[in-house]
Amino acid sequence: MIIDKQTIHKVADLARIAVKEEEIDALIPDMNKILTFMEKLNELDTTGVEPLVYMNSEGNVWREDEVKQEISVGEGLKNAAVHNEAFFLVPKIIEK
Repeated sequence: MIIDKQTIHKVADLARIAVKEEEIDALIPDMNKILTFMEKLNELDTTGVEPLVYMNSEGNVWREDEVKQEISVGEGLKNAAVHNEAFFLVPKIIEK
């Protein structure tokens, strides 16, 4: 596949990036080099190679989600600048 100005504009539009007209002439050889490299990778025999999602084969170890009372409400509110008996009080920032 050969990259031309029309392809550059299409890729830039799909990627939602602005490309100046004077940058296009410099981008064409760079994108052609990338495609040439990708074509080289397609020549490799990858039969029997498992797809790689993560860099290691370890699975994530999930724990049960258990509710714990680590600190009391009073301890949690102790360092708050303004609070009532159960909640932090913060200034209103959204107007109707």
